[in-house]
Amino acid sequence: MKILLAAFVLSLTLGQAAPLKVASLHPIVSDLAKQVGGANVEVIEILKPGGDIHHFEPAPKDIAAMRGAKLLLASGKELEPYLDKLRDSLGAGIKLVEVGEKTPSIPYICDHDHEHGEEHDHHHGQFDPHWWHSAENMKRAARIVSDELSAVDPANAPAYESGAKAAAKRFDELKRWAQKEIAKISRKDRKLVTAHSAFGYFCKEYGFEPLSLLGVGRNDDADSRHVAETITEIREHGIKAVFPEDQANPKVLAEIARGTGVKIGGVLVADGTARNAHTFEAMLAHNVRAIVAALAPAPAN
Repeated sequence: MKILLAAFVLSLTLGQAAPLKVASLHPIVSDLAKQVGGANVEVIEILKPGGDIHHFEPAPKDIAAMRGAKLLLASGKELEPYLDKLRDSLGAGIKLVEVGEKTPSIPYICDHDHEHGEEHDHHHGQFDPHWWHSAENMKRAARIVSDELSAVDPANAPAYESGAKAAAKRFDELKRWAQKEIAKISRKDRKLVTAHSAFGYFCKEYGFEPLSLLGVGRNDDADSRHVAETITEIREHGIKAVFPEDQANPKVLAEIARGTGVKIGGVLVADGTARNAHTFEAMLAHNVRAIVAALAPAPAN
């Protein structure tokens, strides 16, 4: 009897298809693939939480880890300038999908006329690549990931569609929470001052005016004229706080704070790779709480 039972269990195990192997080049995209794919996918995280998306390039060990994957998910919008070279290294058998390419784009939102050249970053796109700061874009991305998973694994297409719908529902709920929290900030105070242009999609979705100094990259140098212009604008418009970002040197904003007396708000997660906020839900919740804490009036006693 025990032999027959063991044989039955073994037959069930052998009959179960192995999870679809999917590789991902961005932590937020990795988490999205897990949410949509569920138990039907095995997600290989190439860029892990704590990594620097702006200066990362896959090493030979990363390319080896991608072998056997049916899909390779990138953030897209030219955030990963190494993709053409990576395609050549991987060859046929793996489809590279730039998830953000089919989400709406916005141009760089930078208050000053910076030249986005080599001195700022190796990203040369026309549009802001930080599309995942928008809940609406994340909902579209969930559908894109579902469609791509279904194309290579049609047997589990209904499960992927269900996963995308569940993810979209969570993103809607989070957006409503964020709107309720941001409503505590008066409209005249909804100005988001950061060093880098990483929050354009967030500002568009929640009605903030962005003001940044350094473009999209991670270069720490700002032209003294730009710093002076920002200081003038902060004084003229009564801006209440400036916000540093994770993985970025806060020295420019510290200089501005010294020149204006404006307070420095909590550190914002810009690239979605922070160890404590590398999912969309964790990133948005962290940023909203930090912004509201700095810009909303103190509750009355």
